[in-house]
Amino acid sequence: MYIRVEAEVRPTEDLEKVLIAVKNIFNGRITIEDKGNGYFLVKGESYSAESLLKLHELLRMYRILDAARKNLVKGTRGNIITFMLHKQAAFVRRISFVDSERESPLGAIVFTIETSDPDKLIDWLAPKTSMGRPLWEIDMPED
Repeated sequence: MYIRVEAEVRPTEDLEKVLIAVKNIFNGRITIEDKGNGYFLVKGESYSAESLLKLHELLRMYRILDAARKNLVKGTRGNIITFMLHKQAAFVRRISFVDSERESPLGAIVFTIETSDPDKLIDWLAPKTSMGRPLWEIDMPED
């Protein structure tokens, strides 16, 4: 499994706040790349689903498993899952999925996950629900 997280930091933004936003939802290795002209790129990288534990927890805390599942399934192409989260929502430890960069005025946090079993990862992160409750909980994928 390979997980990449990217969030652009524009000149009008506070780099520290974007870093906090990413750390609120991802606990892998995080680096900052200076793109020049006041732009930075906050990049996260991991080879383990463990780095998604914060996201896993927040999806349950805010009871948005159905919305998360829909977005994860929609963003699956072969063995790659791609989805975007609202940067400002992540700063306050909330999860808000966005369909395009335009929905997050300062840009989104983009997740790209490559895994041998996308269905298993989705079932772990966002299982199907009934009346707002998960129908199952499975162990974290090891891939």
